[in-house]
Amino acid sequence: MELRAAWEAVTTPLLVHDEERIVHANAAMLRLLGYEPAALAAMPFDAWATPAQREALRTYGLQAIAQDALPPAIEIEAQTASGSVRALELTARPYTLRGRRLNVLTVQDLSDMRHVQTSLLDVGRVLHQIIENSPVASFVLDGEHRVTHWNAACSKLTGQDRFDMLGRQDAWTAFYPEARPLLADLIIDGAIEAQSGPLYEGRCRRSETVDDAYEVEAFFPRMDDGGRWLFFTAAPLLDAQGAVVGAIETLQDVTQRRRAEEELRRHRAELEELVSERTAELLLTHHELEAFLENASVGIVTTLNQRIVRGNRKFAEIFELGDASPSGIPTRTLFCSDEDFQSLAAVAYPVLSRGDSLQHEMEMLSAGGHRLWIQMIAYVANPHDRLAQTWWLLQDRTEERRVQQALAENYQRIKLTNTRLEEAQNQLLQAEKMASIGQLAAGVAHEINNPIGFVSSNLGTLRSYVEPMFGLLDTMQAAPDALPEAVARALGDLDRRIDLAFVKEDLPQLLDESEDGLVRVKKIVQDLKDFSRVDHAEWQDADLNAGLESTLNVVMNEVKYKADVKKDYGALPPVRCIAAQLNQVFMNLIVNAAHAIPQRGEIRLATRAEGDWVWVSVEDTGIGMSEEVRRRIFEPFFTTKPVGQGTGLGLSLSYSIVQKHAGRIEVDSTPGQGTRFRVGIPVRPPEAAPA
Repeated sequence: MELRAAWEAVTTPLLVHDEERIVHANAAMLRLLGYEPAALAAMPFDAWATPAQREALRTYGLQAIAQDALPPAIEIEAQTASGSVRALELTARPYTLRGRRLNVLTVQDLSDMRHVQTSLLDVGRVLHQIIENSPVASFVLDGEHRVTHWNAACSKLTGQDRFDMLGRQDAWTAFYPEARPLLADLIIDGAIEAQSGPLYEGRCRRSETVDDAYEVEAFFPRMDDGGRWLFFTAAPLLDAQGAVVGAIETLQDVTQRRRAEEELRRHRAELEELVSERTAELLLTHHELEAFLENASVGIVTTLNQRIVRGNRKFAEIFELGDASPSGIPTRTLFCSDEDFQSLAAVAYPVLSRGDSLQHEMEMLSAGGHRLWIQMIAYVANPHDRLAQTWWLLQDRTEERRVQQALAENYQRIKLTNTRLEEAQNQLLQAEKMASIGQLAAGVAHEINNPIGFVSSNLGTLRSYVEPMFGLLDTMQAAPDALPEAVARALGDLDRRIDLAFVKEDLPQLLDESEDGLVRVKKIVQDLKDFSRVDHAEWQDADLNAGLESTLNVVMNEVKYKADVKKDYGALPPVRCIAAQLNQVFMNLIVNAAHAIPQRGEIRLATRAEGDWVWVSVEDTGIGMSEEVRRRIFEPFFTTKPVGQGTGLGLSLSYSIVQKHAGRIEVDSTPGQGTRFRVGIPVRPPEAAPA
């Protein structure tokens, strides 16, 4: 125990093993490997190494146990409980405890050190690639003014190969005919303030973006034909203590810009002369445009900062301004509400700011308080100029709008009437169908119950006849010597021919199975009656669990080949409803669930009472529905089934029935996972409409 306490006191990871198992691992080792003590103790002592390293670990451990000399340290890759791999340095120390040879391994985690080394190498490579592959020409001088970097862009700009320039202390030869310090040389020597003025004629300035960096734009006549203008920037390179150990200088060819500026100055003079000529022409055009705007057949206004700058005669007429000048009127006064004013701004700003023209229609307000429907076209002459005015072309379409609305309202009324007629017709057809089913169920029940009754009675009578006969045969077989020889022989032949023992055993089972079949037939007939509820076509209290169960039995022939049905019925209070109509809803949902399952799946039926409501859930594991289909499933005649396999009326009628019961029907569907319908019916609807 004392030895284990000493091992635990060691802060570095430590593991002790014999020739097969791990004897002890201290807390630091457990944290490193991530295993529980029991899990680690159950392993072979080499199992925590990666598969490729286990043999090396086992050989190292066994050699350490077998010899007294201290073996050298080795590196091993360990696989932790989380699956990560860590690089470890192991040092073995053999130890004998009560005649038992052990190996004490002390562990040093090298993973972080390796990561730092790799990161530093990667950073160095990245920095080298950044400098070398940068499209900006650059070179680097060290503290001795030697060239350490001369990238490809710099070679292309100066015409000096980088291999010729590396290591040289005369980088000036690439730019000047005689020796003189470059901007980077001045930074290295700390002479930038003293010498940059005479060398660059006052054009050297401190960089606004990089601390301690300087920039110059100068002309180099020796470069190319006619020389080049270069913009160059130099910045110091500092060591960890902040001392200057070199400088980096970047170069940009701005020759085209400088030449363009010179060309621009020449064109400016020509343009000023042209402007004076065009000004006279524009004055004439301006007068003509003024006349056109004032007499145009549409309202024309210009606005700035939410005020009208000018408006023509037609604008004043449309908005009932009379002889008052529209100039200065706030544009807000032309709108019916703040919301309308803000909605136009929200629509217009993105379009006009792109330089596009806006086409829009909306309701506006005249000075006389009349509501107008205005069609507008707007554009900004210069969307980048915040002082540019916005032009608006306005046309009064109030009368056309009124006629369109009247036509639209008539169309909607006709459409609504047609929809109601279709729904009424569909409900009437469905009601007639349910009544026919109910009458058929009652007739079938009456016709089947009579033969079932006498067949059941005959089976009982047959059972009473058979049992004494078997008793007689048993008596005769029990005393064969008491029978006449001919009777005994005939009885034996009969036994051999029909196997009386088997018949005696099998016949009661046949009678039992026949009676079970009659019970099942009675149950099916009753379920058919319960489903159609021909005797319950009015509003009354009903057990929805019983209605759901009878409906399931009626459609089971269509369901049983597609899905397994799971039931989870809760205790429900009696619900005031038209039971036959709700059974029709349940039938549609169950049959649709079966149709939605492509091969074999599951349908789950559940009922719950929640407060004053009863909820019935039908859930399947079918193909599910997209959001677009889910939004349309209650539309009349909408169906996703092939032509001839669906009318699109089932869910529409179900929705109408649920609404008639003041209930709700909810749908939750995920494509590829399934669909769940929940039907909620109030226990006592506000009004029980007639059936």
